[in-house]
Amino acid sequence: MKKVLLMSLLCLWGVGMQGADTSILDFGAHQNSADNTKAIQAAIDSCALTGGGTVHIPSGTYLTSTIFLKSNVHLYLHGGSILKGVTDPKAYQGKAVVVGENIRNASVRGEGCIDGQGNHQNFQFGDDKGRRPHVILFERCQNVQVKDVFLYNSASWTLRCSNSEGIRINSIKIYSHGNHNCDGIDINSRNVVISDCIIDCDDDGICFKTDAPGFDVEHVTVSNCVISSNCNGIKFGTGSFNAFRNISVSNCVIRKASENNIRTWSKMLRGISADTTVISGIALEVVDGGIMDRVVINNISMQDIQTPIFIRLGNRRGNGVLKNVTISNIVAENESLITSSITGIPGHYVENVTLRDITFTYTGGADEKDASIVVPEKISEYPENRMFGPVLPAYGLYVRHVKNLTIENIQCRVRKPDYRPAFIFDDVHNASLNNFQADVSLGKSPIIRIDNSSDILLSRFRATDDVPLFLKINGADSKRIDIRDNDFDKIKRKVEYDKKVKKSEILGL
Repeated sequence: MKKVLLMSLLCLWGVGMQGADTSILDFGAHQNSADNTKAIQAAIDSCALTGGGTVHIPSGTYLTSTIFLKSNVHLYLHGGSILKGVTDPKAYQGKAVVVGENIRNASVRGEGCIDGQGNHQNFQFGDDKGRRPHVILFERCQNVQVKDVFLYNSASWTLRCSNSEGIRINSIKIYSHGNHNCDGIDINSRNVVISDCIIDCDDDGICFKTDAPGFDVEHVTVSNCVISSNCNGIKFGTGSFNAFRNISVSNCVIRKASENNIRTWSKMLRGISADTTVISGIALEVVDGGIMDRVVINNISMQDIQTPIFIRLGNRRGNGVLKNVTISNIVAENESLITSSITGIPGHYVENVTLRDITFTYTGGADEKDASIVVPEKISEYPENRMFGPVLPAYGLYVRHVKNLTIENIQCRVRKPDYRPAFIFDDVHNASLNNFQADVSLGKSPIIRIDNSSDILLSRFRATDDVPLFLKINGADSKRIDIRDNDFDKIKRKVEYDKKVKKSEILGL
């Protein structure tokens, strides 16, 4: 019985399956051919008919349009091989150079390259426009793997896995800067392992989407990746119609892309330090009525980032749920005036978020007017770090419409003097900010500003310089604010509060 079970598992994961070895050369593929699609497809079909095995692509360059992978077939690109997509958009019978649809136990592996030629003028339709193929697409598949290969110059999203289960993406390299919408890896699948990848692309690096009706993205782990992007490094959304559930991201580095051919941030954003920057390092977005639940992100190093953390619950196409998120061990250097933020919308709260062991170094330099900016709600707007404007009124962390928030061991630093508070809590309830440090703001700004929030615990603040004002409280709904466990030796004034706040609601005066 145990032997039968073991053999079943080995077959499920494609381990030990030898099958037939086939070369595309045996079916008429030639380097000087204008189109090898028929020859490569014939090799795959023949391999599938004999029960499966490996189709070899030897060293050399082979032009092709869409080839359809089959169950139990493993496409192997040898070192020096290039599978190059043709440049006629109409030639593609599928949505990618390599397509797997309704297949199982298949893979794309090897040390070779698949070049989508997405930089060709024939694919330059503009942002979100035109028929532009991916490099690899898996749809409605089970137990598929992409390993070691180099994916280059996609005309659209580079590697897309949709409505599939049992996905393994290991040790691949992606370089894609030839077009708009060139995401690195897009996942709308479950039971997924992504590890040891190097991604350098114009659009989002690794992006999770729940844009297929009735299909949840769940049971996913991402680890040990280097992600370079001109958009978002690690993104959940924008498509968020169903659930993101039980997902772990760890041990990754996020940095700016190697090139930037589309965006000129210095003309769009005030205070930006460079045109080539990542929009958000970590972007968690639920705006289409879906659910985010149990997401853990740990050990992330970021630099060249406009906004390190962007968490948004909105209502573009429905009210959703965003809860149970833990983000820890983050070191990030920011390059704009757009602060990290966690925002829900009135009546719909982001819930149960923990931020722990975080060091933010911000560019700073905001003026006194920036500290008094009134942030619009933008309930139905497309979620992006700059959706509220080019500046947020806190330099460290802006939080609004949030319940059950825990922040522990956080440092917020600025490279240039800044007039904004380090933290703003607006309509935040049951929150703790513990063991924290922040650079002193210029002017009359406090370290923390609290607006219409309740059950807030501020503890173990550590000051390295004299602090003119620690806390400012506004609004009649501000209640049960506890500041008792802090070192106030270097703080000149503990609290300032408006007439709507009852003094009895502040513990520790």
